[in-house]
Amino acid sequence: MKAIVYEKYGLPEVMQLKEVEQPMPKAQEVLIKVKAVSLNASDIEFLKGEPFYTRFWGLTKPKYPILGSDIAGEVIAVGTKVKAFKIGDEVFGDIMYKWGGFAEYVCVKENLLVHKPNHLSFEVAAAFPQAGVVALQALRDKGKLEAGQQVLINGAGGGSGSFAIQLAKHMGAKVTGIDNTGKQAFMRSIGADDVIDYTQEDFVEKGPQYDLIIDFVAHRSLFDYQKVLKPKGKYVLVGGQMKRLLQAAFIGPFVGKGKEQKLGVLGHEYKRADLGTLLEFYELEKVKPIIDAQTFTLSEVPAAMAFLESGQAKGKVVITME
Repeated sequence: MKAIVYEKYGLPEVMQLKEVEQPMPKAQEVLIKVKAVSLNASDIEFLKGEPFYTRFWGLTKPKYPILGSDIAGEVIAVGTKVKAFKIGDEVFGDIMYKWGGFAEYVCVKENLLVHKPNHLSFEVAAAFPQAGVVALQALRDKGKLEAGQQVLINGAGGGSGSFAIQLAKHMGAKVTGIDNTGKQAFMRSIGADDVIDYTQEDFVEKGPQYDLIIDFVAHRSLFDYQKVLKPKGKYVLVGGQMKRLLQAAFIGPFVGKGKEQKLGVLGHEYKRADLGTLLEFYELEKVKPIIDAQTFTLSEVPAAMAFLESGQAKGKVVITME
């Protein structure tokens, strides 16, 4: 089968289209013919081997040479102990920490998958899992968002950010999105009440006004975010530079105690129930994956990764198989 393989950490250029052996499902796995796979910031991190925690899955070189975690496709074989799926079922899910989605076929444990509704395209289904679940858990579980609160979303024009805007609006919040110049109109179009172009404006100068900050990029100091948090406000770091992650994880719990502020890191855990919640919101026309207009095929994964890393993508970047 064809797959996009990387054998050393680096930039997208280290990824190559190769012929590799097609996997066979173990007892509790299904073999999926991949129809679509979406990219996440985590793919960039594990490609580069940065932040350093990504090296837990291979210190000097990748343990798993095929990335791609958000998949959608058709079951073409099942293991001997599989009960939930049969050949011909259309499924999707997040297979992070094993990966393998940048390929024509992949084996997946059945407990990571859900059935794809017939009316959902493979591309839309592939855009849901990681970005949507991360946004939901950041707002609902870690952020404890309440109706009427003021929310700041840093990196709001990306995959998880575009979900976060819609989810926060659905939950009754007033939303401000931060991203680059090219995404200002986009953020408004999906529900942001206010937008900030970080290349032109420093949000810290506005002073305390947010009940909750969701940070998908973490380029600023924790203390900068604290300055714009209301008393009893919350800051949730989702992804970004290693030094910012460490700062939020180890210093965050102590920084805001005097004002009863809570600053910390989201411990994201993929849950099929949360994916089900997102599907319910989708059926209610409250939330949907926003897919960038630029399309890519399997052989173009390196270009898609470079496009995602450039910060130009509006919403999710999706790979459709040739």
